[in-house]
Amino acid sequence: MSPLEWTLFFKAATAAAAGFAIGREREAHGSPAGDRTLALVALGAAALTGLGMFAFPDHVARIIAGVITGVGFLGTGVIMRDGSGVVRGLTSAACIWTVAAVGVVIGAGHYWLGLALAGLVMLLLLCDRLPMTKPADPAHQPEFRGRQDALSPSDQSPPATG
Repeated sequence: MSPLEWTLFFKAATAAAAGFAIGREREAHGSPAGDRTLALVALGAAALTGLGMFAFPDHVARIIAGVITGVGFLGTGVIMRDGSGVVRGLTSAACIWTVAAVGVVIGAGHYWLGLALAGLVMLLLLCDRLPMTKPADPAHQPEFRGRQDALSPSDQSPPATG
């Protein structure tokens, strides 16, 4: 492999390791997006960003925008509404998107910043597990209950206009 290829490989491997660490925490707590998923998202983001910087230096912003947009669609796959109308999976979707951002940062050559961001993500995820951040009464747990009609067409006819 050429020096450029080794550099790209190291960027992708570093990003994959960061994504894997975040995914390990998510998987340990039953998240649908675990270690392999987040490692692959970070690896792909770093590889595309790193290669784009060398192969298409005038179009790196487009590549990054494509990565972030594509990963956003992947994240929507883990957001679901349960039978009682409570939305679940928002943290997993945010992790997928954020891990892609970590991959982009590392792919751009900012290893320490990317690893620091991954550490910050881990810290934020672990803060929710601390006893002092939980309400004393489970009945006071905040829930997001979206409108049922927010994602589907309304059965009502539009109001008559004058």
